[in-house]
Amino acid sequence: MLKNALMTTANTILLVTALASALISGLFYSYSCSVNPGLAQLPNAGYLAAMQAINKAILNPLFFASFIGTLLLLPLSTYMHYSQPVTLKCWLLIASTLIYLVGVFGVTVFGNVPLNEMLAKIDLQASTPDQLAAIRSEFEGSWNWFHTFRTISTVISLILLLAACLNAGDRSV
Repeated sequence: MLKNALMTTANTILLVTALASALISGLFYSYSCSVNPGLAQLPNAGYLAAMQAINKAILNPLFFASFIGTLLLLPLSTYMHYSQPVTLKCWLLIASTLIYLVGVFGVTVFGNVPLNEMLAKIDLQASTPDQLAAIRSEFEGSWNWFHTFRTISTVISLILLLAACLNAGDRSV
């Protein structure tokens, strides 16, 4: 019985969804725990140069596989686990999807990315120390706030997704 439940297409996609979600959640979490505190120790020019390099390097297929993959797989998993009456598993997936869509994807696209794009346009070599300090002041606090928000959102989304994975899905709400 358990073997049959694990082998369904819906559960296989749910498992892949959980993996993608865990990967992006782990990336954001580890960044919050190590990269941001490490970067905070750098002088202005070093911090800004490192952020420019990181923002360019992160745009790669592995990142997009988990970041965009989660965005696509969450609604697909939700759809595949929808039934009437709506089960607790489905509600957990709906909540996970909405939190990821707004709190992770939305915050990244409308918060972090515009700051990254603004920073990418700056010629750090041509900037004075006072300009570098002002640029960092404008960038760092806002970027870290958005990053913290999306990190918390992705962890909450992952917890809801894992709860859905553990839920048999036969109880309606």
